[in-house]
Amino acid sequence: MSEAEGSLRAKYLGCMVGSALGDAIGELAFQHPQESRLRSIIEKTAPLRYTDDTAMALGLAESLATKRSLDQEHLGRTFHRNYRQEPWRGYAAGPPTIFHMVEYSGISYAEAARRLFGGEGSFGNGAAMRVAPLGLFFHDAPDFYDQAAASAAVTHAHPVAQDGAAVQALAVAQGVKLAPSKPLAGDLFLQELLRFSRTYELQRKLRQVQSLLENQAPCLEAAKALGRSVTIYESLPFALYAFLKHPQSFMDCLFCAVLSGGDRDTLGAMAGAVSGAYLGIDAIPAPWREKLENREPIEDLALSLLR
Repeated sequence: MSEAEGSLRAKYLGCMVGSALGDAIGELAFQHPQESRLRSIIEKTAPLRYTDDTAMALGLAESLATKRSLDQEHLGRTFHRNYRQEPWRGYAAGPPTIFHMVEYSGISYAEAARRLFGGEGSFGNGAAMRVAPLGLFFHDAPDFYDQAAASAAVTHAHPVAQDGAAVQALAVAQGVKLAPSKPLAGDLFLQELLRFSRTYELQRKLRQVQSLLENQAPCLEAAKALGRSVTIYESLPFALYAFLKHPQSFMDCLFCAVLSGGDRDTLGAMAGAVSGAYLGIDAIPAPWREKLENREPIEDLALSLLR
């Protein structure tokens, strides 16, 4: 294996494992929101169990690896099957409602998603939280945005939710392409995301991320300014802030994301995916990796995407 191949392998593994660990540790942070206590709980907890965030990311990875393309109906069926097998993962109301509509009316998953919220569709962060595998799989595709938006549309019809998924996927793709041995040009990283985004809501927040970084705002201050709720434009920007605030430390990035309140598991999943894609698997603490639930299947899927 060449050095370049080894680096790419480490980044794919880092992204998938980093996202799952961010999810699992973020879930623990709901009950243990102080850093010292959270560190202690992580040491004592085995396995580190993930939520629906990772379950859906694994479904996306599985569908991409199986079809070698984005197939919305296959993706919807994969999500649906995984939900039936593990409904206790902590799913929000949206996906089960969509699955029920598909079962009893025979419409497509994307059509069911379009009928939610009075026909406007969801603008939550559920499409972005799971999109990391697509960022890996399509990182050089000319139709990258459209692929990301199509993956989101299976459950999230709102343009802002689809835009958020595309921006998060691009953040992952950029992390894969950049060398962590060189200083990260955070302003250029953010400018790429701004040029890529297509909605005012996210563009405004990304400019706010830029201002907060320039002013070296602490994590909690940034979280309060940017938002940390389940809506895409009040969660993804802060997850990206956590990464850009601590680009050289997976642990510092993750603690910034999950210890500032709000939708902690999803913030952890999104920040952990980008940090892992940038730094690679070896930057993630080994004791954490070893205790991650279903680590080997997660790593196998990451390598399937790479192949």
